[in-house]
Amino acid sequence: MADAIAEPQLAGNAEINVADRGVRIDVPPPASAHAPLAADFGRRFFVVCDTEEEFDWTKPLARENVATETVRALPEGQAMFEANGVAPCYVVDHPIADSDEAVAIMGPWLESGACSIGTQLHTWVNPPFEEELTPRNSFCGNLPPALERAKIVALTERIAERFGKRPDIYRAGRYGIGPNSAAILESLGYRLDVSVRSLFRYHGEGGPDFIGFGLEPFWAGPKGTLLEVPLTAAFIGHLRVFGRSLHRLSQILPRGEGILSRTGLFTRVPLTPEGYGKHEACEAIRVLAGEGLDIFSLSFHSPSLEAGFTPYVRDAADLREFYAWWDAVFAEFARLGIRPTGLDEIVAAAWRKRAGAR
Repeated sequence: MADAIAEPQLAGNAEINVADRGVRIDVPPPASAHAPLAADFGRRFFVVCDTEEEFDWTKPLARENVATETVRALPEGQAMFEANGVAPCYVVDHPIADSDEAVAIMGPWLESGACSIGTQLHTWVNPPFEEELTPRNSFCGNLPPALERAKIVALTERIAERFGKRPDIYRAGRYGIGPNSAAILESLGYRLDVSVRSLFRYHGEGGPDFIGFGLEPFWAGPKGTLLEVPLTAAFIGHLRVFGRSLHRLSQILPRGEGILSRTGLFTRVPLTPEGYGKHEACEAIRVLAGEGLDIFSLSFHSPSLEAGFTPYVRDAADLREFYAWWDAVFAEFARLGIRPTGLDEIVAAAWRKRAGAR
């Protein structure tokens, strides 16, 4: 039987001062929803792997794209993480949960505590299939609330059935959260969401806009029990002090973002090996550490563990650079005294701080 999720109990005067009790995760939160972590938690980083089927990233999404051949590359990646003391969180979607090979590979890691398993919703390959297959509907937050909930329930139950443990960590595929997502997740017992991709926007196809989000965790949901930890990104370069204002301008000017990046004056760098170099990532880490950030979120897609399945790892040379990125980033974290952590530890640290609030 899958493990039940116990809702954390508030201690003392630990209520969040949010008037409507309904902080969303698709719009920047009020300052009162900020979720500081317990002081003894220190400075940490964590890794989330979007564990998913293979598909051609240049073509329209299709329901029949459910192949999961690249799960065979997971052990090599896991070995690298374990060698660096990292217990990654694999957020799996429906084709992965249906894969006997994936379950056989990741199940023992979950049982031993070498990883955690969360939920990643790809609407186009996740039942029930009631929506028209369009780019806009690939962002689950755009679906009718009942259908968004039904898809999350179907995936949650499938993961619980297959891995023997009910997931309580969530990421929306394509970062596609919407106005109802926090309330749905909280009602289903989810404790942590990692869907917010700070400093990015997906409005061109009807997706969310995260330009206005910061990097700090915050509490969300009608009861305020869902912890949101945004993905980490930073502006680097000589003009980085102009931050979001310059980034918005670069989006308007023809080829503005590319020109600024190539000159080294201003670059937006998320902490991922997919499309971003190790030197840029290490500079972003140094910048954010200097600004006092306590929690760093790193992310990648599982098909990038094998050459030829994503635009980021096209051949053997790209794959070597992919692993070199992790080596450099882990070394930089170690130099700065920033240690790895599991996602359960993050939630616990947020609740310890919240329970002790006066």
